[in-house]
Amino acid sequence: MSLHDVNVRPDPDKELVHIAEYVANYQINSEEAYNTARNCLMDTLGCGFLALRFPECTKHLGPIVPGTLVPNGAKVPGTQFQLDPVSAAFNIGAMIRWLDYNDTWLAAEWGHPSDNLGGILATADFISRQRVAEGKAPLVMRDVLTAMIKAHEIQGCLALENSFNRVGLDHVVLVKVASTAVVTEMLGGTEDQIIDALSLAWVDGQSLRTYRHAPNTGSRKSWAAGDATSRAVRLALMTMKGEMGYPSVLSAKTWGFYDVAFKGNAFEFQRPYGSYVMEQVLFKISFPAEFHAQTAVEAAVTLHPQIKERLDEIDKVTLTTHESAIRIISKVGELHNPADRDHCLQYMVAIGLIFGDLTADHYEDAVANDPRIDALRDKMEVVENEQWSQDYHNPELRSISNGIQVHFKDGSSTEQIDVEFPIGHRRRRAEGIPLLEAKFDNNLKTRFPAKRVNQIMSLCLDQTRLEVTPVNEFVDLLVI
Repeated sequence: MSLHDVNVRPDPDKELVHIAEYVANYQINSEEAYNTARNCLMDTLGCGFLALRFPECTKHLGPIVPGTLVPNGAKVPGTQFQLDPVSAAFNIGAMIRWLDYNDTWLAAEWGHPSDNLGGILATADFISRQRVAEGKAPLVMRDVLTAMIKAHEIQGCLALENSFNRVGLDHVVLVKVASTAVVTEMLGGTEDQIIDALSLAWVDGQSLRTYRHAPNTGSRKSWAAGDATSRAVRLALMTMKGEMGYPSVLSAKTWGFYDVAFKGNAFEFQRPYGSYVMEQVLFKISFPAEFHAQTAVEAAVTLHPQIKERLDEIDKVTLTTHESAIRIISKVGELHNPADRDHCLQYMVAIGLIFGDLTADHYEDAVANDPRIDALRDKMEVVENEQWSQDYHNPELRSISNGIQVHFKDGSSTEQIDVEFPIGHRRRRAEGIPLLEAKFDNNLKTRFPAKRVNQIMSLCLDQTRLEVTPVNEFVDLLVI
């Protein structure tokens, strides 16, 4: 008899247990975490409102079957849709991720922890409206902020030492896992039910990264997180109806996730779950650019005044960067769509050098057809600074360094502009938060009249008042 023949139900994998214990029992006591979560809430929703300007995003929104009405369903901010929580999670998740402008976490794996807000806000709003209809008290926004902190922590801590991209899997697997855990708890799930739901999330087939890379880069990367967070809500709801779990989903020999999808390796962990990730999270404040390029674009914009009248005189542009940027977004050749362009380091740097800015509109065909862009891309040389590659993984630094130097045909050159930390980094919070608030205000103005903008801003800037606001009342303020 082989070991594979022994049909003994094992105890749940410890990785599932630790997440469930954290979600069910851990008390967040960090004022910094809650304050950062409030800023994250504003920034994430603002990104969604801005995305509603783009038909390629809005074509995905609404009920699966047109005209479907869901009494007491979850409302989708910025729209008039009221949907079941699974569909609402997809809608919100797709909106907030569409422009690649929400927060970022960079480690062995990277990703965007605020992607989880799709499932969190949809579920919280759905629960609240159901409770109000039954004469019960709704959830309040502190509940949403708590779920955000915990989802950030789960996704971020799993990402610190475990590279899913190196085995070809997309980071949205971590969105699905984190959202599943916190949504199950929001629905009233016990530790055992959270473990069961988590096992269902891991047993799913996981998304391939091919839609983020040449030659297949495409728009799925803009709705993949919405898909993941909505799947999490679906699995949580199934679990709450009594669906069974699979305790050794990770560790089972031959058939478990580790052997099938992770080259036989178990997950490694750098730290226990707490509130570290929310406190350290990176905000995309200045540019809607893949985060490995944020400092490169800042350096390019800094050089713009020096080179804007000398584009024809440029002989070479040296881009000094770190290994992850080279592996993920360094790209030559034709770029086929906006998603292709916002994952091209050279394209984003060219835009910054030529135009002195980078906005979502710069990825559209009307701008991309400017021949100066590809001409400048062809002159770029990308080189690695090995120290920067090490600093990128250093938990005390978590830098995302890039440097740019422009060389001219007459032998002269600009100085090399190095930017170690982007403006959305924790080390630049004092500089960044006023800009984040201005970004939110500007994004609100793309969707709401001035009076409503003022109401939303006033509430969101008041930590105490926001935290006690019923979720359904908060969401009602955000619908048109």
